Amino acid sequence: MLNNKLGQLFQIGISGTTLTNDEKKFITQNNIGGIILFDRNLKEPQQIFELCAEIQSLKAANDMPFIISTDMEGGRVHRMKPPFTQWPALRKLSDLDSTSLAFKFSQSMGIELKAVGVNLDFAPCIDILTNPKNEVIGDRSAGIDPEIVAKIGSALTRGYIKSDILTCAKHFPGHGNTIADSHDELPIEQLTMDELNERELIPYKKIIRSKVDFIMTAHIKFPSIDAENPVTFSKAFITDLLKNELRFKNIVITDDLDMRALRNHYEIAEIPILALKAGCDSLLYCNEPESPVIALEAIKKHLETADSEFKNHIEQAYEKMALLKREKVANIQMLPFEVSQTVIGHPDHIELAQAINDGINPELTNE
Repeated sequence: MLNNKLGQLFQIGISGTTLTNDEKKFITQNNIGGIILFDRNLKEPQQIFELCAEIQSLKAANDMPFIISTDMEGGRVHRMKPPFTQWPALRKLSDLDSTSLAFKFSQSMGIELKAVGVNLDFAPCIDILTNPKNEVIGDRSAGIDPEIVAKIGSALTRGYIKSDILTCAKHFPGHGNTIADSHDELPIEQLTMDELNERELIPYKKIIRSKVDFIMTAHIKFPSIDAENPVTFSKAFITDLLKNELRFKNIVITDDLDMRALRNHYEIAEIPILALKAGCDSLLYCNEPESPVIALEAIKKHLETADSEFKNHIEQAYEKMALLKREKVANIQMLPFEVSQTVIGHPDHIELAQAINDGINPELTNE
């Protein structure tokens, strides 16, 4: 029954450093598929390890492991605090223009994430910084050259995969030209499809070939391509472009559906339905505990009168998530914390991070 599968399409935030009884009840009763962790959930390695173990202990309710995610790009977007290795911003890495260094960067970061039970990193950010006044992206971007962004993003993806971490490229089709912050308002971009193809989409074409697991949508409106809808609600972007033209077969996840870019213009109950109709496979809710409750009920109600296309999409999205979990997440074994803690803030990782931050390629200096 589709109602029982809906929860697997959701990734939701939680309130603190342990699960509350209400959170456990909601997660298990609704077959929720994933949990995203923020600063409020992350204090020190053993607490994070125990929280991830607590989340995974609930899987008996649906016999599928949970996606446990966080945002770890390096630089400003860095959820894990010391003693975890503190990685520099992506721009520092790309300035060295080394794919092997990028691979080591993400592999080392991934090893530390895996050590505490995180299995999805919302990285790499492959936005091209075409607007130098864009403070939302800024040094989160690998730069202004699409080819460099593409090859660095591809290498980062391969490094995460090597460390058993699922990857998510963001923010499709590109957030690098904006001024407005989609956390606060809906950015409007005047780029054409030809311009996107010549620049913003180049990293996506490469990263899809690198087997990225997720691609995250941007809450941006491109009127010359879709006059009515922001990307997250746009079938032209999600289904026609990303899935059909670019042939991305894995999971399309939304950015946080409670961002004001959407909430200022749409009702909570209609947002998930519009995203699913566009072709999104997974729905992200980060900070508002009532929103997933409202969203689930709204989708269930819509299913009572929905057409076969919508129902088929729910089924296909569920099957993609189930396959990903069977093939990748279920095989990730949690080591005892006594073993895991030995890789957190490993001297080799700290040395690599410091070298990159200082603009030094240790591969060259060691020759």
